[in-house]
Order: sequence, then C-alpha cells, then structure tokens
Amino acid sequence: MSDYEDGMDVDAPVDLEDNAVTFSSKQSSGKRSAANLPVEAEDTLPWVEKYRPDTLDDVSGHQDIIATINRFVETNRLPHLLLYGPPGTGKTSTVLALARRIYGAQNMRQMVLELNASDDRGIDVVREQIKTFASTRQIFSSAPEAGGAKSMATYKLIILDEADAMTSTAQMALRRIMEKYTANTRFCIIANYTHKLSPALLSRCTRFRFSPLKEADIRVLVDRVVEEETVNITAEATEALTKLSKGDMRRALNVLQACHASSTPLHIKGQPIPKESDIIRDKITTTTIYECIASPEPADISLIVDTLLKTSDVSSCLSLLNTLKANKGLALADIIASIAEELTKLETPAQTMVTWMDGLA
Repeated sequence: MSDYEDGMDVDAPVDLEDNAVTFSSKQSSGKRSAANLPVEAEDTLPWVEKYRPDTLDDVSGHQDIIATINRFVETNRLPHLLLYGPPGTGKTSTVLALARRIYGAQNMRQMVLELNASDDRGIDVVREQIKTFASTRQIFSSAPEAGGAKSMATYKLIILDEADAMTSTAQMALRRIMEKYTANTRFCIIANYTHKLSPALLSRCTRFRFSPLKEADIRVLVDRVVEEETVNITAEATEALTKLSKGDMRRALNVLQACHASSTPLHIKGQPIPKESDIIRDKITTTTIYECIASPEPADISLIVDTLLKTSDVSSCLSLLNTLKANKGLALADIIASIAEELTKLETPAQTMVTWMDGLA
C-alpha cells in the first residue's frame, strides 16, 4: 500500500464544498507555506524550496503551457501529462502547483502519490504501490459538475519525477495501468529526456517541453530573493549570475545562497550571537559568482584570446592556460567552451570560424 493511504483500503473523505478549492492564507506570498513550518525551520530551508511557487500563476516562464494546463482544469478535461526538459525549468513546480490547485493543500496527502529519483521504481513498485494507489476509488466525492461532469478533485494524481530513470520493464507495466485506471487516476510524468521513455508511454500523454528559462524570468525571482533575504550583491554580479545559470533557476538560487553564506562572517566562539540586522556581510561581486561556479572570468578569457590572436608562440598560450588551471582550479573543458563563445563574437570569415571551432573541438 502507498504511504498516502496509511494502510487503508479506501480513501478518507475529501471535504470539498461545492467543489471549491481552498488555499492557505499564506500561499499568496509565493513561498512554500504549505508545509506550515515554523519561522526557524523555514529559515533553514534551501532557497530552492523556500521560494518554490505555490500556484500556477507564480511559476516563472512558460506562460503558454501554464495557460493550457489551467484550461484543462477549468474544463475538467485533464489528460495524462508528460513534462520534459532540462533541469531547473519548473517541471516539478508546475505539477505540484497543479495538484495544489485541484485538491488544496489539505487534501493532497490522500489524493497524490509522488515518486522521485530517490525511490525504487522497478517492476515491483509499479505492480504494488502504483497499481494499489491507482486502483482504489473515493467512496465520498464532491458533487458533480453541471451536466453531470466529473470534478477533477475526484481523480487521483500520480506524479512520477525523473521517469526516464525507470527500467524498461517498469515502463511496460505502467502503460497498462494508465489505460486500466483512467476513469479515476491521472498520471503526471516528468523527465529530462524523452528518448529514454518508451513510445507506448509517450503516446498516452499530452507532452509539454520546458525549455531553459529566459534570463529575464530568472532575474525577476533573483531580484526578489535578493530583496527579501537582504543579500549584499552588486548589480554586475546579479547580471553574471543570471547569465551563468543558463536557464536553470535551481542553479541560480543555489549559487546565490552559497555566495550569501560565504559572505557572512563566522561567529566567534564565546561571543554573543548578533542580530540578523547587525551582521555586516561582504559584498558579493562578479568574481565571487565566477569562483563559486568555478567558471573562467571574462577578463581571463579575453586575455587568452588576445594572446592567441597576437602571437604565434604556442608555448606562451599553453603556459597561460596552465597558470589559470593551477591558480583558479578551472577545468580545461570550461576554459575551451568559454574561448569558443568569445571567438564567436569576433567578425571573421565563415571558413575561418569553422577552422577555429574544429580545432577547439
């Protein structure tokens, strides 16, 4: 049996009056208030979780996808969903916000089964846990919609995060369950790569691709976190952070939190703990961001490119590369990728550019 059913054969009644979906009063803030954590516990949360959106309207970017999913819910015609794309683009946040909209924070426990990459999702899990959860129906459900339509709140929701890590045997068993229990269960499958999923699963889902977020979308949330957490950061460092995140919101927030923590002075043993407002933190600069990500700084890359273009002495270029690797702990692959990006900014004949890129590759 699933953890959400507490060993019971039937689900507990879902208290939905007139199909109204209720939300906690704190959800409008956009923070993860559904956990009802005390202030001390919430302050220790990773910022990725603390600022995870509670509603679909709070999800950054992909407004066309959000509008389509909202329409599915409003018309009670939610199909099986497949959300795929690179990490940190809002796939899991979108599904959790969708579940919160349909069931409300109080009813998610008995109506939603979530399995992620840390769970065992072999054939036994599909046959036992997923099948058992999908096969049980609600005895008490909300009143039907006008015209006898079934409310979305009466369906169960199974979220399979990182589904591309499932074994092929488990995927084959899952497709039959999706067909058999469509009357009372909906599946939300989340994956990074669709080529690792079986064609049978793909054909049973409505697919949405989550592309890397735009820098403007990442900047909006980063600026909000900087303001609410009183992060001492320069405008140039914020710009570098949004650029280096490469469309990954999770990476941007993790790097920002790491830099914020490193800028906080250590507490001296035996001294009284200062108030948050009295702590003087170091300024987070562009150098701080690049060092945290272990990425070469633009000034270093410009120096390498200028050396390559102005001299035919290969040994001096190699010496410069080795110095950067030794002093800053940079990876050669990152340096070469940055050099290639810098070279593409130059105005050169196409054939010359092809020769350069081929040599770097």
